[in-house]
Amino acid sequence: MMKDITMIKPAAAQPKPRILVVEDDPDVRNLIVRALSLDYDVTAAESGTRALELLTQPPAPALIISDIMMPGMDGLTMAKRVKESPNLAHVAIIFLTAKTTPKDTIAGINAGARLYMTKPFRVPELLDKVKKLLSPSGAVKKPTMKR
Repeated sequence: MMKDITMIKPAAAQPKPRILVVEDDPDVRNLIVRALSLDYDVTAAESGTRALELLTQPPAPALIISDIMMPGMDGLTMAKRVKESPNLAHVAIIFLTAKTTPKDTIAGINAGARLYMTKPFRVPELLDKVKKLLSPSGAVKKPTMKR
């Protein structure tokens, strides 16, 4: 007597986490997008204003990586608006900026950033921080500063 063998279907591929990169410098923006694109679904915006426009289109990203100093709407204002939105308040934010004073860091964390990294930055370090932040364990639990 032959036993019934059920085919095991491979698990459906999990969609890549979505990341929104907000950076006005096209070289830096492209560097970040290229570095993240292998493992993440990456969208880019050149300003806080454009980022908010993109955020009206579902699905919401899991993470926003943003500069602070940008023409038009800056990153701090954008972050505050994201955190005020019931549909977006859960989105993690990393500031990646040339603003390096303790006062700047505090302003970034108060605006809703989970991490604050300064430029110049190392791509491997950014990738490591993103991976930890988006891991199921959420290794980054509270706002921190990285110089």
